[in-house]
Amino acid sequence: MSSSTIQDKHSREPVPPIFKFMQGVGKATGGTLLGITMLTSSVAAGGLVGLAISFRNLPDVRVLRSYAPTETSYIYDVKGKHLTSLHGEANREIVPLDQISPELKRAVLAIEDSHFYFHQGINPNSVGRAVRANWQKGSVVEGGSTITMQLVKNLFLSRKRTFSRKIAEAVLAIRLEQIFKKDQILEMYLNQVYWGHNNYGAQTASESYFGKKAADLNLAEASMLAGMIQAPEDYSPFTNYKLAKQRQAQVLGRMRELGWITAQEEAAARKLTIKKGQLTSWQTSELPYITDAVVAELKERFGPDAVLKGGMRVQTTIDYKFQRMAEQKVSRWHRRLQGWGVYNNQIALVAVDPRTHFVKALVGGVNYKKSKFNRATQSLRQPGSAFKPFVYYTAFATGKYSPYSTVYDSPVSYRDGGGYYSPRNYGGGYSGAMSIRQALVVSANVPAVKIGRSVGLDKVIETLRTIGFKSPIEPVISLPLGAIGVTPLEMAGGYATFASNGWHSDTTLIVRVTDSRGNVLLDNTPKPRLVLDPWATASLTQVLQGVISGGTGKAAQIGRPAAGKTGTTSLEKDVWFVGYVPQMSTAVWIGKDNNRSLGGGVTGGQYAAPIWRDFMSTAMSGEPVQYFPSPSKFERPRS
Repeated sequence: MSSSTIQDKHSREPVPPIFKFMQGVGKATGGTLLGITMLTSSVAAGGLVGLAISFRNLPDVRVLRSYAPTETSYIYDVKGKHLTSLHGEANREIVPLDQISPELKRAVLAIEDSHFYFHQGINPNSVGRAVRANWQKGSVVEGGSTITMQLVKNLFLSRKRTFSRKIAEAVLAIRLEQIFKKDQILEMYLNQVYWGHNNYGAQTASESYFGKKAADLNLAEASMLAGMIQAPEDYSPFTNYKLAKQRQAQVLGRMRELGWITAQEEAAARKLTIKKGQLTSWQTSELPYITDAVVAELKERFGPDAVLKGGMRVQTTIDYKFQRMAEQKVSRWHRRLQGWGVYNNQIALVAVDPRTHFVKALVGGVNYKKSKFNRATQSLRQPGSAFKPFVYYTAFATGKYSPYSTVYDSPVSYRDGGGYYSPRNYGGGYSGAMSIRQALVVSANVPAVKIGRSVGLDKVIETLRTIGFKSPIEPVISLPLGAIGVTPLEMAGGYATFASNGWHSDTTLIVRVTDSRGNVLLDNTPKPRLVLDPWATASLTQVLQGVISGGTGKAAQIGRPAAGKTGTTSLEKDVWFVGYVPQMSTAVWIGKDNNRSLGGGVTGGQYAAPIWRDFMSTAMSGEPVQYFPSPSKFERPRS
């Protein structure tokens, strides 16, 4: 067996030739300074260059030129208010060296590596002390590591304390110093180092421990933070403030010994009471339904790893105060419905700006703490008659139908599988010949099914896909009555395209995403496309205004032009009101998670429409009254 593979009795790992030689020297001299002197001399003379031959499998430090450490992502409201942070194991925010307090840089160098700017990766004096201590104890008990050695250990090597790993640290440190400037190495170190409580890097640690950015740390805070590096949780002011102050005093004392601060500055820093911040690693979201939906959208676009580790800065479409208002409305109406005898109900509300298709409010349930399920984005529920506008728009777009075309509310049956499907109106009975306008205003079911069959259910589905519906939709005969599952977000987004008279952008909760250095990763500046026929859309809106002014949605009147539609499914399992003004489209859904009935007589017009009215009245207060365009301004499509 060659000397390069001889096992050391303590480490049980291969011992490199140069280290084996020094081990022999140490034994021959009884562990005296001779062995240490020869080791440090060999280092000074470039002896580790030969050692590198034995470490051909060491990582290539040049990869750090493009190294991007995992970094925390941050989500903000539209005005820049912080909502939540997203990270995996490492809660980290990268900052350049010039955005780190000079006090912190000096404090870290003083206690960790005061000769940092003078050595070439290793400090022979420190190595000598460490070798002597390790030989005396028969194991690695003292590191003697420079900041450069600590950095390569954290990035490339295992945490196991062995002789061979210490030599590997030295080799990699020398390589690193040959490639990077000192300031670059210090910047990487200060952004990489672990500071306890899941905080990595100076910026996150500063914000967590002291509630301020790394650039703003004073001497007292900087010296306390620097002292934590050796044992972060032990010296944490959150864990043991007294011990943290003792360690801080050691750092300050070292800085004074080096002449980097005066005795007066040391004394003042020791006396200063530290104002502690709050741990930031696992804080809850300010708007959990919003941030959950934003995370889902981010993961769909970028993948989960990029979201948790990519250091994204996400500006959402949500105004914090507006969202809080929506949540308060939902909470109050939930209590009121219980007072009316509707128990165990859930409410979801989504508001979308038709001009941008930006989501302005999204409430996924009545209490996030009790149920984190986001019904606004995840729950597929039948929309009932609130689906009919998509059928009638499709009919108008063919040019064959107008709001004044005649349809017959009369019995009809369709073959369906092995039997027949016979649609019926809510409450029973038939009204005979009527206009499409009247059929939609009173929410007659049979005419909607007949029109759907006439224009083609595939055409209706095509309309839905055009305006952003992604849920599974099959051309079943009962489709015109909303016999499919959709989300409140889809409904609000779909009606928003009606509100903009056919102009559509992808509905989103995200305005913009950048990385930590400000590079744009996603820009959702609206790029509206005219996807619906203007005459058909304006005609539909005109009819839906009648639903509110004199039809099933009279409880939704808000004192300005508005259009909308009620929805009530069989057995009253789901009730809806979806409506819009030119500036906002809002969907309100009420139901139970177990899909049971809300109770006999519960309808969208009686229960969901008042919630819509309450929310929209507040949302539109201060907004100018706007009017919808008349169908007469547009050319009717040719049939």
